[in-house]
Amino acid sequence: MEAPGINQLLALAIAICFAAGLNLSAVLLTLGLLAQADVLTLPGPIAMIGEWWVIAISAALCVVELLADKIPAFDLIWNALMTFVRVPAGALLAFVATDSLGPGLQLAAATAGGAITLTAHSAKLALRGTASASPEPFSNIGLSVIDDVAAVGLTWFAVEHPYIAGAIVVALLAAALLLIRWVLGALRAVFRGASRQWAQGGTGSPAP
Repeated sequence: MEAPGINQLLALAIAICFAAGLNLSAVLLTLGLLAQADVLTLPGPIAMIGEWWVIAISAALCVVELLADKIPAFDLIWNALMTFVRVPAGALLAFVATDSLGPGLQLAAATAGGAITLTAHSAKLALRGTASASPEPFSNIGLSVIDDVAAVGLTWFAVEHPYIAGAIVVALLAAALLLIRWVLGALRAVFRGASRQWAQGGTGSPAP
């Protein structure tokens, strides 16, 4: 299969960076398997993703993430730590995938890719935080499964239909930003209510 053109490459990078914010190891595994199946020709700098030894490492990391991401409470710690992995990796994927565009555009692509990954990752973390308030574990497990399927599905779909996938990601980014804003607003409201209760309790009339 021929290497994608510049516009296809940019659309593919947008979708993959978003998917990396959900599950990076699943994205790398999917890209590697697609490259091995000759469905996708990876650009030179990231062609190693299609090597079997990299695929094996990605598969092992994917198993670890599949398990860690489904343990209630621990999944919040896991995803918080993964901020320092997914975001730089998303920026790096965008940078090396656009090496044919020149250094200036590469840096712009890396910045945009990191921002897209961070937005997807932040929305995932915010949604997990709200689900963790529920006493039952099934909400977190269900959300984790959705994230895994979305990461793999979006990566595959972006390879087959990069422009449509890019458009879908733009809509998902808008939804993610709205979700993050809503969660932050809800948290501020909770903290304001707690502060008022603390202030009222601190200024109450002394006992006789």
